[in-house]
Amino acid sequence: MKVKVLFFLLVSINLFSQDNWNILLIPKELKEKANSVVRYQNIDIEIVSQKNYKLKTKKVITVLNEYGLRNIDAREFFSNSEKINTIEASIYDAFGKEIKKIKRKDFIDQSVADGYSILSDNRVLYLDYTPTQYPFTIVYESEKQSINTAFLPSWYVIDDYFESIQKSEFTIKFPEDIGFKYKEHNFSQYDILKQEKANSLHYSIENLSALKPEDYSPAFENIVPNVIFGLEKFSLEGVVGVGNTWEEFGKVYYDELINSNTEISPETIQTITTLTQGVKDPIEKAKIIYKYVQSKTRYVSIQLGIGGWKPMLAKDVDRLGYGDCKALSNYTRVLLDNVGVASYYTVIYGDTNRKDLDKDFVSYQGNHVILTIPSEKKNYFLECTSQTNPFAFGGDFTDNRFALMIKPEGGFIVKTNEFTPLDSYQKTIGKYSIDKDGNLKASAQIKSGGIQYDRRAYLSRVNNEKELHKAYKNRWNWISNLNIQNIDIKENRETIELVENFSFSAENYCNKAGNSVYFTLNVFNKNENIPDKYRNRKNDFEIVRGYYDSDEIEITLPNDFEIEFLPEQIDLTTEFGTYSMSIEKKANNLLYYKRDLTIYSGDFPKDSYEAYRKFREQIAKNDNLKLVLIKK
Repeated sequence: MKVKVLFFLLVSINLFSQDNWNILLIPKELKEKANSVVRYQNIDIEIVSQKNYKLKTKKVITVLNEYGLRNIDAREFFSNSEKINTIEASIYDAFGKEIKKIKRKDFIDQSVADGYSILSDNRVLYLDYTPTQYPFTIVYESEKQSINTAFLPSWYVIDDYFESIQKSEFTIKFPEDIGFKYKEHNFSQYDILKQEKANSLHYSIENLSALKPEDYSPAFENIVPNVIFGLEKFSLEGVVGVGNTWEEFGKVYYDELINSNTEISPETIQTITTLTQGVKDPIEKAKIIYKYVQSKTRYVSIQLGIGGWKPMLAKDVDRLGYGDCKALSNYTRVLLDNVGVASYYTVIYGDTNRKDLDKDFVSYQGNHVILTIPSEKKNYFLECTSQTNPFAFGGDFTDNRFALMIKPEGGFIVKTNEFTPLDSYQKTIGKYSIDKDGNLKASAQIKSGGIQYDRRAYLSRVNNEKELHKAYKNRWNWISNLNIQNIDIKENRETIELVENFSFSAENYCNKAGNSVYFTLNVFNKNENIPDKYRNRKNDFEIVRGYYDSDEIEITLPNDFEIEFLPEQIDLTTEFGTYSMSIEKKANNLLYYKRDLTIYSGDFPKDSYEAYRKFREQIAKNDNLKLVLIKK
């Protein structure tokens, strides 16, 4: 009995000693739905001065399975402006026994050049560890410093889905005289302890269960608690500035980062003057210049020192014929200025997942640059990195979000153009026939605009017929034995519309049962997307972009069959959109099928999610309606 008690005491002492990473110490509820558990995380930022800050990180994470590997985040970026002082890690088994030490020399040192980069001093040190068993724990520690106080790290309480937090702490220290500021997001539903002092700010949280992603959830940063930080007096690659307002901030940006040199070659000036000769309308001039830039330049990434923020000289872009988003936007700005068209360098978050600049928090934000041409009717936004985009069309990469337009007198928040559902249309006019053996022959024309154009315009540039046919077979994956006879695709960049003409056939499209055959009426445009069902949904939901589909189809049936039952007209009207479907008998063997679907964009409460799911369920059901034919 004494031996058992002694053994129990030894185990207890071992389990509950400091820095013991035995998985038995993880509460059961934190393992549920989790691929990893952050046992302890401590982030410590010290802003030493306007020109320097230090960052210390300690993260202890237990990886429960292979999916948790992506949550380790044991990496640090560095450059001539950001130095890594120390970086190391230790690996522990499930019982907290150390099995491996990893020093700096064991981390992988790699350029962050993206394949388009020609210049980059940005590099990354990252841990590449292949486990032999699960679970295991990594204790990761690093210390780095940076001269770029214009960009301060944010604090995200949760880094990833399917990751629990046992304990996390964040501290930031700052001098009194540099205008420290911060903004909290999504704190209301979380028990976060906050301690604010004269020169420091501290947050901590414990025992936070893993989050699971939900269909149509808002962006991750709009769900999880996070804090962003900034300074009114900042430094960027040795350039110091003050930005209390967007106007002040934009003035520094313009004077120090953009307007250093607007020189281009006399030959280029002569060329663009000739191209625009006789053109009075500024927008028509801009279209000519935009087309000229597309034909003359290509995109590359340039991330060397201040080149990560300051565009290369316009004369160098003119001479070399390449540049990154900053350089190409600035070059286009200079060209437009030379033909009398005002345009402005504009900083934005470029991503298909829409993200706004926080217009209420003055700081360096954004990851991309476009060009804004103001006019009396509307602003035109130019994506200068693309050699294929129509004029003033950025698609879903820059649509409907706040951006910072930078003028000589300062910065101004603008919002890029939104695509309404009717802008993002797909209109199908077609016909198909069913023969007595149940085979299908079909042809149609599809016109697409807006975001639907954006997602299909690439088809006009696919030169490989095999790849093109593969794309269409994936598009109509509900049709077995699909045989595409003809495809003709035209892209109209002036009207920003894609026109597809095609014909195809499919043997045995119909199913047979005795003297009956039946087939799905909607051949060209079935929408079968039904959102997941949740017993207890956690998040509100968002339809990011709306769209409009219209289908008008003529259907020819075999002469020796008659229709058993003609479905009634369907009309659905909801706050999320509308759907209608009708089938009209024109003759004994001729039908007219009409279908319209409109989906609205918007933010909706989680209590409305089930109604939206049922709406999509009804759409899928009616798009799968089958017509039954009986042999006469």
